[in-house]
Amino acid sequence: MAYISPMLTNIVTAVKKASINLNRDFSEIERLQNSVKGSLDFTKIAFDKVEKGVRIEFGKVIPNIPVVLINDKRPKDGMYLSVSALEGIANFAHGNPEFAISAALMDGDTIIAGVVYNPARDELFFAEKGKGAFKEGFRSHERLRVASKSELDGALIALKPATADMEQSLKLINNTMALCHDVRVSGTVALDLAYVAAGKLDAVIAPLSSLASIAAGVLLVKEAGGIALDIEQSDTRTEDLAMLLNSGNLAAVSFNLSQKIAKILK
Repeated sequence: MAYISPMLTNIVTAVKKASINLNRDFSEIERLQNSVKGSLDFTKIAFDKVEKGVRIEFGKVIPNIPVVLINDKRPKDGMYLSVSALEGIANFAHGNPEFAISAALMDGDTIIAGVVYNPARDELFFAEKGKGAFKEGFRSHERLRVASKSELDGALIALKPATADMEQSLKLINNTMALCHDVRVSGTVALDLAYVAAGKLDAVIAPLSSLASIAAGVLLVKEAGGIALDIEQSDTRTEDLAMLLNSGNLAAVSFNLSQKIAKILK
């Protein structure tokens, strides 16, 4: 049974309450698919609503800690909550249940606690620094462990193409396909990271990701026994979390595969 601190309990409570309207709105998306404009307008309204809901719900349970949403400026120091209120917005807009709310309690460049919640499937992943990573269960919580695979052949790698740098994205895709053959592009980095922590994916490579999209998932991976690297690191044998969180050039993987993933990154 996982120990959940009062602070993490508050984060989970706020995330779940903020997701209520989001889940309700998602159930309306399918009937709007015959109207592209209607679907996109509805998604924008849903996004604005869930961001407002996140601020309100966190303000109720953790009133003294600022909420920093995906487009907000990050504080230079002190504690804050880094939140992506609708991670996987394109999936949401198309009625695809691969979306999530991702929330991380930060102290500077230290990730203290993280929650990734997919309301469409009612899947919640959580972690606290030094206390392990878990998936919420009805009676007991499941301890998460990264996969033990040690070879790229047959590994399942999730990629997030960086639209701002298509040349780099194509290189990553080609390298990954050449070395492991199996590539997944889900459109939801936060969930990809949760699945690496759970051993359902072997690695995530996601250049130019926002802090709010990756912080909670990075902690999940680390607490499940994996490592998080910056793509530009010259030495992939050690982590440089400050570099990673500031750049967003993410590679998250099990230790067994870390040196093999370096081949893809180069």
